Amino acid sequence: MPLINMRDMIYHAYENSYAVGAFDLVSLDFLEAVIDSAERCRAPVILSIAEPHFAHFDFELMMPAVEAAAKRASIPVAIQLDHASDLNTAIKAIGLGCNGVMFDASNLSLHENISATKEIVDMAHNCGIPVIGEQGYVAGIEGEGAKQHPGESILTSPAEACAYVERTGIDFLAVSIGTVQGRMKSKAKLDFTRLKQLNQAVNIPLVIHGGSGLNEDQFRRLITHGVAKINYFTGLSDIAAQTMREKVKTVAAGSFTDLKQGVKEAIGKEVERCLKVWGSAGRAAEVLAQCEPWTPIEHLITYNVEQLDEWDANIMMNEGRRILSEIPGVREVFAGEAIKEGAKYRFCWMVRFTHKSAVESYHAHPNHAIFSDKLLRPYARDKLSIDFKDGATTNAFFVGGSASVRLTRCSS
Repeated sequence: MPLINMRDMIYHAYENSYAVGAFDLVSLDFLEAVIDSAERCRAPVILSIAEPHFAHFDFELMMPAVEAAAKRASIPVAIQLDHASDLNTAIKAIGLGCNGVMFDASNLSLHENISATKEIVDMAHNCGIPVIGEQGYVAGIEGEGAKQHPGESILTSPAEACAYVERTGIDFLAVSIGTVQGRMKSKAKLDFTRLKQLNQAVNIPLVIHGGSGLNEDQFRRLITHGVAKINYFTGLSDIAAQTMREKVKTVAAGSFTDLKQGVKEAIGKEVERCLKVWGSAGRAAEVLAQCEPWTPIEHLITYNVEQLDEWDANIMMNEGRRILSEIPGVREVFAGEAIKEGAKYRFCWMVRFTHKSAVESYHAHPNHAIFSDKLLRPYARDKLSIDFKDGATTNAFFVGGSASVRLTRCSS
């Protein structure tokens, strides 16, 4: 149940004048530190996986651990793909369990940014996924931030921001008002007048990238002017690195595990500080009570076949897996045959969706028409189709002590 709708989470922060932390993860130490700190603070939190960090870990291996941590947490959690660069990466991330996408085409012209972002928004909204877009450009000054975000920053124009929000349909706007990606050389000079104008112009929650290096007063003023989500990584990375450097001085001949002792605790202490400064500490209960749980849907089809031998039936299942797996919002496709001889239904399909919204877009997708019209309907008989909602996420699905399911016969 702690996995919740990220759109609801950020709007709750926006409407209640605090900011949710989105902390980029590069290892299990970061993941555990963020979750543990949010638990101690009773704060909602966003676990953020940034595409520029894919060089440091296998995204497909990282995501199951992130999702498992979110599901077993007792505080509200969302999972975000940060700085997605294209449609295919966003589709893959949603299929792996991200329930929020930050798409970054801020280095392009306004027209190109709108076009690229609109494509992401249309796909993601069909899957029930909110999207953060960025207008203006937040560059880096030194270190990793400068490599990943080169060039000069371009401050966000209120007029261009309005056009961008209206024409893309994004849920949240990341703005450039003087922060930098990565490490800062001196105190940031933030344009709060511009931020106030942006907040009044677009009237949706604002997002800050480059949160590391800001002071408590700057954070509070950001939140006052509509910032409801703050991305944070460099501050955690620097603390982790400094902790290991200090350990080398005392355990020069230590093993890897010796040298990283204390890293998780140091990261956690900084996360806890941020959650308290940003006002999200102590908000977990009300967020859980007021925001939609992120509930997966399972679509089950059981059927028998006519005019197909076992070889052709297996070909049909393999081709069906391939076609259906390419539909955005489909997380997993299982096709199988009954073990027991004489079972009422010989074959089944189980399609797992990221969100209930994805079920509708699935049925409307051209790949579904190919699967249904060419592979399934010509040969299947005695079909039964059922959509299941995960009863572990909420008890609202149970009526009078029995499970409520939607049954649709003779449909795929």
